Amino acid sequence: MFSSKQFHNAQILVGITGGIAAYKACELIRYLITEGAEVRAMMTRGAEKFITTLTIEALCGRPVYTEMFPEGKFAATHHIELADWTQAAIIAPATANLIGKVAGGIGDDFVSTTTMALHCPIVIAPAMNSNMWNNPVVKKNVKFLEDLGYQICYPEEGFLAEGYSGVGRLARLEYLAQYLYRAVHPHKESLAGKTVLISAGRTEEYLDPVRMLSNRATGKMGFALAWEAWARGANVVLVHGPGSLTPPVNVESYGVVSAQQMYDAVKSHFSRADFFISAAAVADYRPETYSAAKIKKGQDRLSLEMEKTPDILREMSLLKKPRQRLVGFAVETDRPIENAREKLKSKKLDMIVLNDPLVKGAGFGVETNQVTLISPKETQHLDLKSKLDVAYGIFEFLLRNIEK
Repeated sequence: MFSSKQFHNAQILVGITGGIAAYKACELIRYLITEGAEVRAMMTRGAEKFITTLTIEALCGRPVYTEMFPEGKFAATHHIELADWTQAAIIAPATANLIGKVAGGIGDDFVSTTTMALHCPIVIAPAMNSNMWNNPVVKKNVKFLEDLGYQICYPEEGFLAEGYSGVGRLARLEYLAQYLYRAVHPHKESLAGKTVLISAGRTEEYLDPVRMLSNRATGKMGFALAWEAWARGANVVLVHGPGSLTPPVNVESYGVVSAQQMYDAVKSHFSRADFFISAAAVADYRPETYSAAKIKKGQDRLSLEMEKTPDILREMSLLKKPRQRLVGFAVETDRPIENAREKLKSKKLDMIVLNDPLVKGAGFGVETNQVTLISPKETQHLDLKSKLDVAYGIFEFLLRNIEK
């Protein structure tokens, strides 16, 4: 999960309908509130059977909308006022009933009527039994809404309330957040029609079946770049090393282990890429030989013969076409600016991102980063911020320099 200033003060409406997954809306609202968003919520009568309005009110810090015409209150146009206030909306979970109403233009309760009045990006996150999800009428309604421009955060396969597995479980919180990030993004079409290839994470070079050489990279910066590129409308291809991160939704994701595997994967997708961002921490060397059996402890000293791994960025620069743009990362502790500029020039890059792992809060295994962006025309320092906000800054810098 990533943090971003794009959510700060964003006016987000969360609609909750009547399914067992309604309780998961609490996690979504808590995340948005933590990110500084202003959140309002509306619930159907069915949703109130699964969670109480008091729970949602406690999370939002304000009353929940449930009735079109509440007694004793002026409510003639409150659904329109709410729709006008909203900058981005999400219906999570969205039942087959709600999806059918929206597809048919029916507004017969507060949630469906307000949804009809919205004029902002709308995310619909279906959740239902797999048999209902596979119903051709539901499929038709979902496709119809998607064709109209509604963002559909598709359900996942998993264990359902009925006691068996199938497709229909509400998308995980990371995916809901990713869709909302795109919904509030100020430049969501800036990479439309482009393909962005990203390498992320570490590689592992094995000595034997048990031991390997690697580094501390987690892939968070590369995954944040994938979030950002997708939010800007790009087709994203993510080649990543081992790790525990959840690959972004709607991104072509390919897991690899070794530097050679990463080289092969990047090369196989490079020809269709408009941008290649090499954010992976690839091993420079690997053991010259691999032992099929575990190396036993014996002698006081053990020497390893090492050989170079493929230089992925340099090799891609040799294959680069005029339409393609290459971005590299440099982790430097000695003469950082000078070494980064030399790498920019020698590898014929369009841009390089300089990391200093000695800076507190930057580098490996943390949620934040602090970088210097360098192109042949410009240098810009980004202060310490979340990795998703750093990714935003990287693309802003890259696209600005392309236009110059």
